[in-house]
Amino acid sequence: MIDHIVLVKFAETTTEEQLQEVVDRFKALKNHLTGVVDIQAGINFSEKTKSQGYQVVLKTRFEDHAALEAYGPNPEHQAVAAYIREVGRLDSIVVDIEI
Repeated sequence: MIDHIVLVKFAETTTEEQLQEVVDRFKALKNHLTGVVDIQAGINFSEKTKSQGYQVVLKTRFEDHAALEAYGPNPEHQAVAAYIREVGRLDSIVVDIEI
């Protein structure tokens, strides 16, 4: 299995409502992707990392490398990525690990 972890930093103009919408859209991806075991997403509340500005965290568990590779170009994923850019994405950190 593969864990795909994403931290997203947004502009100061991004609202709490928009951050929650990003989380909701991430979670809804599970209904549109094959090979997904689990999706977890939420708003970061840690004071340790908040100073670095990453507000939203996504963790997706895929069955295998093929499922992860299919994720990126998936139209539903692309729609979420477009929304993230629209509401002020500044930066992302992505980590993939095999478990």
